[in-house]
Amino acid sequence: MHKINRKAFFDAYRRAWGPLTQNQVLGIGLLLNSMEMDRAIVDLRHAAYMLATVKHECADTWMPIVERGTPAYFAMYEPGTRKGDALGNTHPGDGARYKGRGYVQISGLDNYVRVGIAIGIGDTLRLYPDQALDVATAYRIMSVGMRDGLFTGVGLSKYINPDRCDYAQARRIINAMDRADLIASYAVSLEAMLTAGAHL
Repeated sequence: MHKINRKAFFDAYRRAWGPLTQNQVLGIGLLLNSMEMDRAIVDLRHAAYMLATVKHECADTWMPIVERGTPAYFAMYEPGTRKGDALGNTHPGDGARYKGRGYVQISGLDNYVRVGIAIGIGDTLRLYPDQALDVATAYRIMSVGMRDGLFTGVGLSKYINPDRCDYAQARRIINAMDRADLIASYAVSLEAMLTAGAHL
């Protein structure tokens, strides 16, 4: 993706959504850095929807996060449970071990294995699941996953392409239609912010 003028982007952000903390500026800056170096992003609207997803999934922290819960909560994902078996968890403790992590949280042993292979790091995520919290790794999971349809089988280009831009339906690449309209509204605003930054 082309370079984004940070001042123009952040000025537009603050006009739309108010002040930013230093940590939020850092988090957004890291994402923009990654996007500028990502040659696979050829449509600014893809970047806008990725950022909108991070804004929602990471609760405005703009940094990779880890799923939180009590032991009883993660017990729902243990081997032998419906959810645990669906995620491929096979050993006691896998429910917590392979909890959600990242910008777009992956969870479950099967997903850690599959996504690790897809982004070119082999078995690393299975062996070291906290690697999904590393900014560069979390970005690659999000970028490859959202473009190639790793999460639900459909990718960004189905909903955002030269003939169509349906930010609401694009939620289907992550999590059915949960909060689809809200995230779509973020994407519209972020597209304008990226455009402002790109035209200077």
